Amino acid sequence: MKRLIVTGGSGKIGGWILKDLCDRGYEVLNVDLTPAREQRCRTLVTDLTNAGQVYAALSAYTGIDELQPSLKPRPVDAVVHFAAIPRILLVPDSEVFRINVLSTYHVFEAASRLGIRKVVFASSEGTYGVVFAEEHLDPRYFPVDEDHPTLPMDAYGLSKLVNEQTAAAFHARTGGDFYALRIGDVMAPADYAKFPVWTTNAEARKRELWAYVDVRDVAQAVCLGLERDQLGFQVFNVFAGESAHERPITELAAQFYPKVPIRGHLGDHESLVSNQKLRDILGFEQRHRWRDQVPS
Repeated sequence: MKRLIVTGGSGKIGGWILKDLCDRGYEVLNVDLTPAREQRCRTLVTDLTNAGQVYAALSAYTGIDELQPSLKPRPVDAVVHFAAIPRILLVPDSEVFRINVLSTYHVFEAASRLGIRKVVFASSEGTYGVVFAEEHLDPRYFPVDEDHPTLPMDAYGLSKLVNEQTAAAFHARTGGDFYALRIGDVMAPADYAKFPVWTTNAEARKRELWAYVDVRDVAQAVCLGLERDQLGFQVFNVFAGESAHERPITELAAQFYPKVPIRGHLGDHESLVSNQKLRDILGFEQRHRWRDQVPS
């Protein structure tokens, strides 16, 4: 059985990650500011912006309760780091940047000092700069892949880009595995109720390039990352392979992004954000499609 620390397991995405990991038989400790709904693991209430608390949490007993035969902390195999302020406009920009960057540094540093050789962590499509740009911003090309330039002008996207550079630095220092998952517009099952509008109103999700991913497929990507070792520092786009709109994606791109070149062939309903690397290296297969989820 692998022992894992998950940060942010009480959040929208983290809850599904906890469920998937527990279903697979992992021993998991959730580290968050509030308890998780998942009852098969324990939540250790922790302020991740406090370095001492993070070190204590990552070296803590990971079992379910205080009445087990042994309460001795055991070695942790990996950390899944998803705790963060999830977007702009929730708290002041300086707090978005401070909390996201400082908490991630503390997690990486504590993991490295404790000999934990793998961290799978949440990055974002925000690193490309398009979603939260102050005005309309064209990508350099379609489909957007991991080699696309990253120049966010907002505090959230910048915090995620800094976190990726921090991961690269810790990999250089320790040789450990740090896998950044650049996640797009995440859909939990209840969110598909919005799709009758989102799939017909082209303006509604223009900034997100009509791309999306199901939260259960995000959890799948996390598990795939946990199962694959010795990749060093890597960045993966975690997106569905299809667009979240009824119209052909080439029509939408021509209407709203007419100056953006398309590299290679783009299918009628293919995503404008590529998940090819995730499929090729980690073996990702999309299992949840909006057309199967939208209420009839």
